[in-house]
Amino acid sequence: MFRNFKVVSRVIFGRGSFNQLDDILRGPRVGNGFMVFVTDDVFRGTDFAARIPLKSKDMLLWINVKEEPSTMYVDELTEKIRSFSDTLPAGIIGIGGGSTMDLAKAVSLMLTNPGSAKDYQGWDLIKNPAVYHAGIPTLAGTGAEVSRTTVLIGPEKKLGINSDHTVFDQVVLDPELTSGAPSDQRFYTGMDCYIHCVESLTGTYLNAFSRSYGEKALDLCKEVFLDPGPESDDKLMMASYFGGMSIAYSQVGVCHAMSYGLSFVLGIHHGIGNCIVFDRLEEFYPEGVREFRQMMEKNNIRLPRNLGAGIREEQLKKMIAVALILEPLWENALGKDWKKKMTEERIKELYLKILEG
Repeated sequence: MFRNFKVVSRVIFGRGSFNQLDDILRGPRVGNGFMVFVTDDVFRGTDFAARIPLKSKDMLLWINVKEEPSTMYVDELTEKIRSFSDTLPAGIIGIGGGSTMDLAKAVSLMLTNPGSAKDYQGWDLIKNPAVYHAGIPTLAGTGAEVSRTTVLIGPEKKLGINSDHTVFDQVVLDPELTSGAPSDQRFYTGMDCYIHCVESLTGTYLNAFSRSYGEKALDLCKEVFLDPGPESDDKLMMASYFGGMSIAYSQVGVCHAMSYGLSFVLGIHHGIGNCIVFDRLEEFYPEGVREFRQMMEKNNIRLPRNLGAGIREEQLKKMIAVALILEPLWENALGKDWKKKMTEERIKELYLKILEG
């Protein structure tokens, strides 16, 4: 059975395209409908904040993403919106990096589906379509703007709400919005895209569709981080989009599976967590790790080391359990008989190597 997956229905790209957001939202507002702008609080009090096209009835939610997005936070934000009005908003607009966009997608789903966000961590558990939702990335690399998942930390696991209903209705790709990002954060987020592509292009799920997007995204990442130029922000934004499309018809692999466990237990953000893990996976991705280290050197990046100091056995067990939940990722990386190759003891060995690095 071939996958019939959903893609973002409307995309606008270009420097300054954010200025068209008011016009873009005119149709979805339908009458007196209000919009909720879910915005990274790093922009609070900035000139950029004044450019958000708020109307008198709209709601602006400043989002703190110092911690990984959680199901509890999604429930809290959803309740704030329900308390704000007794009608559903006309739309949810996520403005920020991957974490902010994931929160916006999750809230748009939970406004129309009962229960807690934790009830929907998994694949195709959402029953009702979300309210209109649009994504505006201010960092490039995660692919959150195009993916069908919203990755969340729940009470027991880190796992996405994977659904066709999760996909944004509209994205605005304005490279100007990424220009002020700190260099290390830009690198870690960009490497999320690079690692997406390495895992997709070396996986057992690979096909011509995912290869076409993945190869272009990989080339763009290498241009940006090994031979930067005046269009680097534009290229990285397109790499993020293409990288997200590549895994839409494929999957990620060992790095992402193990990074989820690391993030769940130690609270390490997704981008840097991927880098910490990937740097120790020469066995699985030798060429990718070699290039990754070249890019680290070129961009003066030094990863945190010795993360295992004081780690307890029960924490290791939880990391392993969280990683093993992600069966499609392991199958993509190692094949249908992956359980014979990747035992709990083997994953523990890999975690110890990563944590003691």
